[in-house]
Amino acid sequence: MGKLTLVAAQAMEARAAPALPTDAGWWFEPKWDGFRCLAFRQGATVILQAKSGRPLTRYFPEVVARLAALPRKSFAIDGELLIPVEGGFSFEALQLRLHPAQSRINRLAQDTPAVLALFDMLQDPSGQDLRPCPLAERHAALAAFLKGHDSADLTLTSGTSSRDQAQAWLDEGKLEGIVAKRLDGPYAEGERAMVKVKRQRTADCVVGGFRYGKDSDLVASLLLGLYDAAGRLDHVGHTAGLKGVDRAELTRRLEALAGGAGFTGDAPGGPSRWSHDRSSQWTPLKPKIVVEVSFDHVSGGRFRHGTRLIRFRPDKAPEQCRMDQIA
Repeated sequence: MGKLTLVAAQAMEARAAPALPTDAGWWFEPKWDGFRCLAFRQGATVILQAKSGRPLTRYFPEVVARLAALPRKSFAIDGELLIPVEGGFSFEALQLRLHPAQSRINRLAQDTPAVLALFDMLQDPSGQDLRPCPLAERHAALAAFLKGHDSADLTLTSGTSSRDQAQAWLDEGKLEGIVAKRLDGPYAEGERAMVKVKRQRTADCVVGGFRYGKDSDLVASLLLGLYDAAGRLDHVGHTAGLKGVDRAELTRRLEALAGGAGFTGDAPGGPSRWSHDRSSQWTPLKPKIVVEVSFDHVSGGRFRHGTRLIRFRPDKAPEQCRMDQIA
């Protein structure tokens, strides 16, 4: 492969799985809720690169300065950018960094500095390309690289070779998930060579509205709500996973409830310039239908990703569906 140059590498990726691997030879680490980041240094130049390949350098000047201050003048490392807030990490604070005004970025870097949690090394300070090496060797090289410089701002991600320990972490419910990597595996750029298992949670939600499919008279997605402490129904996400549902019958049922107040608190956004006219519009409903959905993560009082419909809950009163389920 030869010596790495700046931004020459692609991030190794993970494929989703329902459970942790059971065979021997795996290394398990927390799945962080941050921005994946490859960091490269050659001499005085430091570059931060997102998993997508886009540059992150200008958005995290405090991390760049921290890496530039290391005595090692050449390296390529892989990790996750995180912003600690109130005992946890804030994805919203990371998103605020993606701002066009450098003055605002610099202020946020002072007010809410990011940390870099590292978990892999692609090139060591001598210039050796570690990508063909097994993870066990790369991890040892990373630990040696950080020795004497490991801090709360630049740290080695914890991990274990024990599946039981990893499962215990997952069961505790404090992590978004676990990432499993082969100890004998190389750094496979751009490939889904790792395994990720996300913690799945469920919530009972009120259907406060729905959207039709593109060029269709049938329902495509349900808009989900939960009641806040003031009794307002806040929009918290959607579910489009309607596999096995009679969409024609569901559409008739929903249309019979159309014309209600819908969401009385936070409501779905209006059409965007990227949306098709029909699919971007939504129909408010009387709050009569409750569904149970599974979700993997909550951010800013909303489901980060789309949810999966588990079942309808005719036995559940809509007023019982409150925000404390996803706190």
